[in-house]
Amino acid sequence: MSETIHKKFPRQTKKEKRRPTPRPEVYDLYWKFAAKRQEIFEKRMAGAAAPWTDDPILQNFKFCNVYRAADRVSQFLIREVAYNPTNNSNADRLFQIVAFRTFSKPETWLEITRELGHAPVLSDLKSGAFEAALTKVKNRGNGLYTGAFILCANKAFGFDEKHRNHVALFKQMFLQCDLAAKIEAAPSLKAIVELLESFPLTGPFMSYQTAIDLNYSAIVNFDEDDFTQAGPGALRGIKKAFIDIGDYTPTEIIKSMVNNQEKEFARLKLSFDGLWGRRLHAIDCQGLFCELDKYCREAVPQLTSIRTRIKKRFKASPEPMKLFFPPKWRLNERIKVSGQAGREKGEFHLSSDPVGRPQRGTRQGEALLPMGDVRPMTGNQVDR
Repeated sequence: MSETIHKKFPRQTKKEKRRPTPRPEVYDLYWKFAAKRQEIFEKRMAGAAAPWTDDPILQNFKFCNVYRAADRVSQFLIREVAYNPTNNSNADRLFQIVAFRTFSKPETWLEITRELGHAPVLSDLKSGAFEAALTKVKNRGNGLYTGAFILCANKAFGFDEKHRNHVALFKQMFLQCDLAAKIEAAPSLKAIVELLESFPLTGPFMSYQTAIDLNYSAIVNFDEDDFTQAGPGALRGIKKAFIDIGDYTPTEIIKSMVNNQEKEFARLKLSFDGLWGRRLHAIDCQGLFCELDKYCREAVPQLTSIRTRIKKRFKASPEPMKLFFPPKWRLNERIKVSGQAGREKGEFHLSSDPVGRPQRGTRQGEALLPMGDVRPMTGNQVDR
C-alpha cells in the first residue's frame, strides 16, 4: 500500500526534491473521512433519518462539511452578503464581504443591518453610522465575534475595544487606500491575499480565508486552486498524515491532494461524487487536513499535538438553512432533492414554484437544508 501511495510523489533523483513519506493508516483516513462526511451531508439532503453514519466519532462530534462553501457561515456569506439582491456598488459589496468575515457571525450582521435599516455600505463607514451600530449591538451584551477564528487582537489603531480597531482598519482599507479598486485590479488570488495581508490585524491565514470569500462573489473570479496555504489546524493534520513531508511545502502537499483525489478515492474503493459534480479544491483539501487533525484525536489518540480532544459535540438543529452556491459555479441548477420523505417533512426542497419562479425571499435553485448538518466554517478554529 505504501508503494501505491508513493506513486503520486515521483521517486527522488539527484536533482529532485525528497518525496514525502505518508503515514499510510492516517493518510488513508483523510480520504475515508472525506467520503464518510460527504455521505452524511448527502443523506441529510435526501431527507434520510438519523443516524446518517455508523462511525461513532462522526455521530458524536461536530465536524465541518467537506466543502467549505457548504458550511453555515460560508452559506450565510454567499447568500446574504455576496449575493444579496440589494443594488450595491462593487466597492460596497467588497467592503461588506471583508467586514462580515472579520466578525464571522451572522447574528452580528443581522443586528447591524437592523440598526442601519440596510446592509452597511461605505457611506456608513465614513459617517460613523457603522461604528455606532456595532457599538449598540455590543452594548446589548451580545458578542460581536464568532469563536471560529483566532483574530489578531492587538490595539493596532490605539483603541481598547477590538471592534473600534477593526472599524479603523476598514477605514484605512477602503476609504484611505481604495482597497476595493485594488482588489478588482488584482491579477491573481495570491495578489488579493497579499493585499489583505499588507494591512494590520490581518495575518496570512485570515487573509487567505477572506480572499476565498471575495472570490465567491461575482466581482472576483479566480480558480480556487491557483493559491493555497495551510492554517494551523491543517499543519497539524499534515503532520499526522505524513511521517515526513520531505522537501515538499505544506502548500505542495495540499495541491497533491487536489490533483490525486480521484485516484485515491478509487484506490480505497470509496464512493465520492463531490458537490453535485464539483471536485475538491485547494481550500477544501486544506480544510480536510484540519478535520483530520480533529478526527485523529479520537481515532488515533497516540498521535498527539497541542490539541488533545474535540471540544464540540454534534447536536442537530431542526432549523432549515437555504442552500445556495455562487451562481458562476453552476451548482444551484444541479441541486436535486432525492427522497420523498424530505419533501413531505418540508426539510428539503428546491425553492421555486412549479413554473420556476423563485419563492419570496429565495433565489432560483436554492434548497432548504437543516442547519444541524452544517458546521462553523473551515479555518483556524478555536476548537481545533
